[in-house]
This record gives sequence, structure tokens and C-alpha cells, in this order.
Amino acid sequence: MGEHRHSIDDKNRLVIPSSYRDSLGSSFIITRGLEKCLYIYTESEWQKIVDKLASLPFTKKDARTFIRSFFSAAANCTLDKQGRINITPNQALYAGLNKECVIIGANDRVEIWSKENWEEFNLEFSDALESVAEHLFNGED
Repeated sequence: MGEHRHSIDDKNRLVIPSSYRDSLGSSFIITRGLEKCLYIYTESEWQKIVDKLASLPFTKKDARTFIRSFFSAAANCTLDKQGRINITPNQALYAGLNKECVIIGANDRVEIWSKENWEEFNLEFSDALESVAEHLFNGED
């Protein structure tokens, strides 16, 4: 849970807030997320996703496309002594990370957003949040 703001440096290193470090463990996975952000998963959460994706039929084009995108951008990651992670150049480019970043807790993962993408996301969905919540919690489509 929570929202934190940090800057990414010229070497694509980003400080992970101390409140997330213990939960992530010594090794975790970072990959391309949805809505132009990055997802960080613990190894156990990553394995759950791997297992779910392995059950998708390879004959379905959507399954192949998603698997290619999700796994090709994935990287094993560890924290350095300063609590930073290295983000690959492709990951930084995808998420638009160039200076100010927003790091949020999102249930089973941590998400990394550029400040601009996070603000745009919040503007886009702030008015719709009540309606989205109503549909999700009332079992509607």
C-alpha cells in the first residue's frame, strides 16, 4: 500500500521505499505492466502468474502476444546497498521514466510510474472511480 515519490538517476537506478523492501525479499522480478507502468513481483507472486500463463492455449494469438510482451520485458532484480534497483533501458523507455517517479503498492505487486503517466491516469479515472467500484463490487460487467 501507499504512494512514494523518488527520482530515477542517469544510470536508471531507482530507490525502492523501505516499506516495500522487506516484502519484496532479496530477489524479485520487474516487468512491463499495463497502462505504461512497470510491475514488480515477489518470486512467489511471479510464479503464480507463470503458472496461470502456462495454462493459456498457445494456439490463441492474444495469449501468445501477451506472453511475449510480458516475459520479454521481465528481469530478475535485487536491491543494492542503498536500496536501489536497476531498471533496464527498455523498461524505462516503455514507462516513460526520466526523472520523477511514483512508486505505489498495488495489492500483489509494486508499480512504478512516471510522474506524468501517474497524474494522467489519476485525471482520467478520478471521475469514473465511483462507477468502476460500483460495477466491480456489485458483480456487474
